[in-house]
Amino acid sequence: MSSSALQTTPDDKALATLVTERVRSSGSSFYWAMRMMQPHRRLAMYAIYAFCREVDDIVDEAGETEDKRRRLALWRDDIDALYAGKRPQQRLAQALARPIADFALAADDFIAVVDGCEMDTGAGVVRPDMATLELYCDRVACAVGRLSVRIFGEFTDRCLDVANHQGRALQLTNILRDVHEDAKIGRLYLPDELLTRHGIADRDPLTVAYHPRIALVCRDLGEIARRHFADTETAMADCSRRAMRPASVMMAIYREIFDRLEALQWQPPDDLHVPKARKIWCVLRHGLF
Repeated sequence: MSSSALQTTPDDKALATLVTERVRSSGSSFYWAMRMMQPHRRLAMYAIYAFCREVDDIVDEAGETEDKRRRLALWRDDIDALYAGKRPQQRLAQALARPIADFALAADDFIAVVDGCEMDTGAGVVRPDMATLELYCDRVACAVGRLSVRIFGEFTDRCLDVANHQGRALQLTNILRDVHEDAKIGRLYLPDELLTRHGIADRDPLTVAYHPRIALVCRDLGEIARRHFADTETAMADCSRRAMRPASVMMAIYREIFDRLEALQWQPPDDLHVPKARKIWCVLRHGLF
């Protein structure tokens, strides 16, 4: 633990309350993974999550594209300010200062998250080629993982392999789970190469989402996700088991989602989720055993 992590001010405590409430109110599975961490690491992860939630909400909420891009640009400015030793404008950005100092977090990873969210502005991501989908996953998921593994502790280069493979596995699982929900807001993350392979030529997200052969596309994308799950487990075996506990919890929760999708032959209901009891079991299993 760094010396700065041991010293707190009234403002530190206010920022801690801010990010903690942001995470608690989100209902995210990540909350369960973060709860098992040491307090100073947990607060750092809460700050990272609050940042990710904030920039994602900018894109998902109603509003004009230019205003959304302006607000995302403000986050880039605040990140630049943090690394220049200046005070950022936004309150949530101020909460990132201590994690950056304590855990040597990379500016490029924060910027990647903002850039990934910006890909969803305007027309958004619709039928991307595989390279674009890879870039999107790297920005919105792997970059978050790269920030996280430095906070988990006992960091090595192999931890970055965990972050990159797990980020892709989890994001592809999200895409497979949310095909219908994404289509309703005009987004289609399934790659052009797989859609073309199965004779689906449309670009309209809703038309594609309910195409008779869509399950075949999802099955093939699921195989890519499966390989990333396997590569994550291989990389984790070379890392500290204790440090990787939060990542292991997330793996377990998302593997449950993945297995349910497969059991449903890649045609899930709109409300597919892992029950709270199963999330708690994942925490107990990976936190205690």
